[in-house]
Amino acid sequence: MATLLLIVIAIAAIIVTYAWITTYMGTTTTHAGVMIEIENVYWDTTNNKTIFYVKNTGTSDAKIVRLYMGNTSQSLLQVNASYTNIDGGISIPAGGSPVTIELSWPNNVVNGLWEANKLYHFRIVPNIGEAKYFTARAPP
Repeated sequence: MATLLLIVIAIAAIIVTYAWITTYMGTTTTHAGVMIEIENVYWDTTNNKTIFYVKNTGTSDAKIVRLYMGNTSQSLLQVNASYTNIDGGISIPAGGSPVTIELSWPNNVVNGLWEANKLYHFRIVPNIGEAKYFTARAPP
């Protein structure tokens, strides 16, 4: 009788563990839906533009809908649509090739030009998922 009881308890423990693991794995992969990564930042000194090469390493397609920038992480301001190519959103497919976001330096944020060797702060916001915060240093 004791042996039978131990077998029942072991089977119940296996079932509970299996249910917990499958629930955990399901929520973990759902949270990984959109993962924005900055592949490269190019400073076009001729045209006073910065070009961001951005990709989505997640499992869900998204759109880039906003760009913020500032001189510190606390002073981020949304860049007006007339200074970027984001306008209606830039599609960024899951696991796809990088997309480009162009930033013409806005007068309302940093007086229209970057300062040499200065560190700038950016945040790229997709329509779903987590925003991507990063910094980039202006060229000398």
